[in-house]
Amino acid sequence: MPPTSERRALSVILTAILIDSMGFSIIMPVMPRLLVSLTHASVPDAARDAGWLLGIFAAMQFLFGPVMGGLGDRFGRRPVLLLSMAAFGADYLVMGLSPTLTWLFVSRAIAGIAGAIYVPATAYVADVTPPERRAQNFGLVGAAFGLGFVIGPGVGGLLGNLGPRAPFFAAAALAIANAAVGFFFLPESLPAGRRRAFSLVRANPFGTFASLGKHRGILVLLAAWFPWMLAHQSYPSSWAFFAKLKFGWSESAIGASLSYVGLVMASAQVFVTRRLVPALGERRAILIGLGSGLIGFVGNALVPRGWMIYPVMTISGLQGLVFASMNSALSKKVAPDQQGELQGGVSSLVSASAILGPPLMTQALAYFTLPGSPVQLPGAPFLLAGALALLAMLVILFGSGRIFDAVSTAGRDSHHDAPSTSAA
Repeated sequence: MPPTSERRALSVILTAILIDSMGFSIIMPVMPRLLVSLTHASVPDAARDAGWLLGIFAAMQFLFGPVMGGLGDRFGRRPVLLLSMAAFGADYLVMGLSPTLTWLFVSRAIAGIAGAIYVPATAYVADVTPPERRAQNFGLVGAAFGLGFVIGPGVGGLLGNLGPRAPFFAAAALAIANAAVGFFFLPESLPAGRRRAFSLVRANPFGTFASLGKHRGILVLLAAWFPWMLAHQSYPSSWAFFAKLKFGWSESAIGASLSYVGLVMASAQVFVTRRLVPALGERRAILIGLGSGLIGFVGNALVPRGWMIYPVMTISGLQGLVFASMNSALSKKVAPDQQGELQGGVSSLVSASAILGPPLMTQALAYFTLPGSPVQLPGAPFLLAGALALLAMLVILFGSGRIFDAVSTAGRDSHHDAPSTSAA
């Protein structure tokens, strides 16, 4: 794709990702109050309900993420993206109107089937970007998500003053607007000549992993990425409940803290990732990102005052290097017509971590905050996340040296082959 067309396509897809992440994050500050009002339970018990809500959504994504990736490889990215955006608009509307907890579970399950835009959006970026620039552009994807988390929680915290359901209606409006923008301005990134037949054998999480496992080194990289993904489930599942229990923060304060997290991570990915990854290489960049995240998790758990969270968040901002570097390394090890399948597999891994992570993290939070617990420790989910981040670092340190050498060679080979591929 010519550079001008690449920039135009990226601008549209990054805007779509920004709006999608705003819609997701705008509801986070009010989840404790909404669940407490629906169930009349305590905050720790409401945290458990939130964990199961996230888990059912992730279970559906785990099963259907590869289907979305396979459909994108067969019919193109655009229709899959538009379907996902519309589905999320309907989901947020139903959640805003839900009279019972059961309605929330049903709407989350349906939304999980359609999936978030992660799978087709990252495949779209791989379609329009040559291998040597993928780390930088995947960094922009992370920055767009991060910027959505800058804006969304702050707005959600303010809208929470109107009631716990107001942010859900705002999220529905954003998702519907996202679909409209995509319908009119998003071009297709996968030409008909590069599409392949849909296969139900490949379009399931187990078939996808079996197919990806044929590529040397991919499973080791995914084995390192999985505990990191699991650790990161501590934020969406536990943060609002943790901040309310440990610091007594309001929805506005919770939203402000989440906005600051997004600002730090987006800034790091915009100003640091595109410079640091090429300079250090993907392996070193991943290790720096994991180490930064480890400091953040442990710091969150142990700081005694709410204001101390902010310097901890600042130090942990480089954890965004993991997403860009790992995605870049993986994308270089598969063919152009397998990028959707790869991202479907990554999505299934994300979803598997999201099936296990939220219940695990919220159960830990509830266990260490309910009356009668052996010790009151609202930061328990983040100590657990720190242990998982350390495990990911050990896999990269001791299991991936030769793999990243092979990735570098594959990237150079893909670069040499790029002119003939474009000509075809």
